[in-house]
Amino acid sequence: MAAAVASSLALSAFTFRGGADPSKPKFLNLCSKTTNLAMNVSPQSHSCRRNTLRILASVSVSDPGVRTGPEELSASILSKVTNSDRGVLLKEEQQKEVAKEAEELQNYCVSEPVKCPLIFGDWDVVYCSVPTSPGGGYRSTLGRLFFKTREMIQVIEAPDIVKNKVSFSVFGFLDGEVSLTGKLKALDDKWIQVIFEPPELKVGALDFRYGGESEVKLQITYIDDKVRLGKGSKGSLFVFQRLGSST
Repeated sequence: MAAAVASSLALSAFTFRGGADPSKPKFLNLCSKTTNLAMNVSPQSHSCRRNTLRILASVSVSDPGVRTGPEELSASILSKVTNSDRGVLLKEEQQKEVAKEAEELQNYCVSEPVKCPLIFGDWDVVYCSVPTSPGGGYRSTLGRLFFKTREMIQVIEAPDIVKNKVSFSVFGFLDGEVSLTGKLKALDDKWIQVIFEPPELKVGALDFRYGGESEVKLQITYIDDKVRLGKGSKGSLFVFQRLGSST
């Protein structure tokens, strides 16, 4: 049984839609250009935090007529996507509301988000506008009948390491996970590229690698100490919540 499930996952899981080769396993979607990530990240730390605080202050003090600032928008987005199976259970109108608020929130993004140290940490993928983008076949309507997602985590470690992991159960009793480790590179002020090593699949007692390297790109459209928004190269919206944070 475990062998059959592993074989099925190796063929269908983790097809991420974006600009990359759909025949290879992927986690996120992104754009183009070339630069090095460790692009003076540390010196930007205090600047990034100051800019974020400055944005919050300008909204709450300088313009009292503005009723919705970044904190309210991010809290509203999280309230809408919580318990939605990462967006799968949301109706079209609800997805439009999330997209609208995400578009408003990106107006408060720091000027160079790829240099902001707030991107580092452990992130929960709480929403994607295209359900099959983070997960491929097993996140499809049919796949969700057999595979229940337990966790969908992205860890970004300084200076340039990205680790993606999806934990799931098969038929409710056989646990498994797929993990990817990649190297992050900044393409410009907002776009990043990640080149992943072949994924590792664990199902029951089985543990093996399959496939080859994969490449993905993502635009960081908003970042603060709790929430990160990203947009794939084909427009998919991703919402990440920092693990351990609360709204």
